[in-house]
Order: sequence, then structure tokens, then C-alpha cells
Amino acid sequence: MTNDDSKIVLASQSPRRVELLKEIFTQFEVAPSSIEEVVDIGLRPEENAKNLARAKAESISPNFPGCWVIGADTLVTLDNEIFGKPEDEEAAKRILKRLSGREHLVITGICVVGPEKSIAKPITSKVKIKPLTDQEIEDYIATGEPMDKAGAYAIQGKGSFMVRSFSGSKNNIIGLPLDELKILLKKTYHPAYRGSYGLKNF
Repeated sequence: MTNDDSKIVLASQSPRRVELLKEIFTQFEVAPSSIEEVVDIGLRPEENAKNLARAKAESISPNFPGCWVIGADTLVTLDNEIFGKPEDEEAAKRILKRLSGREHLVITGICVVGPEKSIAKPITSKVKIKPLTDQEIEDYIATGEPMDKAGAYAIQGKGSFMVRSFSGSKNNIIGLPLDELKILLKKTYHPAYRGSYGLKNF
């Protein structure tokens, strides 16, 4: 395969991940995975995030031979309880009440499946949420923003008001840790890291 034939594929329909990936690639294909996102309560959150990212990438990689497929999955965890996307408004309210006034972990598993090998890794950041009133929680849920977000909030959106502090990669909290992704792409020998395929900001 020549450099001109190389292609990046994102196995996610998340608009946040799409926008983040645009920061390092001028062109790529979006091909969402349709796997069911089920966590294994017998595994640590880091392993769950990594396994789900790998499953997403591997589920579509057969359709893109010779390409580099990126999978990602973000989980929020507090006291070893894993919070995914809330099923409904009551679930969102329960999650936000649990996170209120506490520091929690945001773990994004990333996986790159290349033509020769694949690598997956979990990346962890910490977020501290300020104490939230019931009215603040209700008003935020009414915006609709929490409903498709792991942990029921978006640090880059309206939910920023509740974040007192964070440590680690902000992009990881949003859903795609770019610095770590670049490292995985290098390890899978993407030609872009030899000066081709529209790579930006290097």
C-alpha cells in the first residue's frame, strides 16, 4: 500500500470526536460501529473502556482493509461505579447527584487497528464537580445536553459551569485524547508520521 492509499477511519458518530480528530487530520472517514456498549462488572473501568474501544474498531475494520481504524469509548467512574450515558432524565439526575461535590475519573479507551497490528490503551483524567443544587441539576437536564454524554455532562458545553477543576487531558474528558492517539498511530506505523496524508499541527 502506498502513502496515497492510506486512510483514517473513525469508528464513531460522536460529533465531539469528529471535531477533535479534525485537529490532526484534514481528511478521514466516519463509519460508526453498531456494537452494543455493555460493560463487564467483573472488570476494572479501565479495562472496560479499552475493550469497548477495541470492539468498536475491530467491528468495522474488516470493511476497511489497508486502513487505520480508530475506536474510542468514554466512561465516567466514581467509587468503582461506572456511569455511561443516562437512559432517561431520572438516570441523569441520579448520576449528577452522585457526582455533585466529588472528584471522579473520566476514562477514554482508544484503539487503533492498522493493517499490520492493533493497539488499545485507556487514558484517565480527573474531574472535580462543585456541589450542585437540585435546581441547577434540573435546569441543566432541561437543556438536553446530558442525555448523550457519559456521566451526564459535557465539560466543553453548558455543563462547564459545574466543573470546579480537572487534571489530565481535557480532550480525553471530551472523548478523544489526541496526544495519546498520535502515539498509538506512530506505533502502528501510519505513513502520516513520515510526512504524508494531510497531517496537521506537527
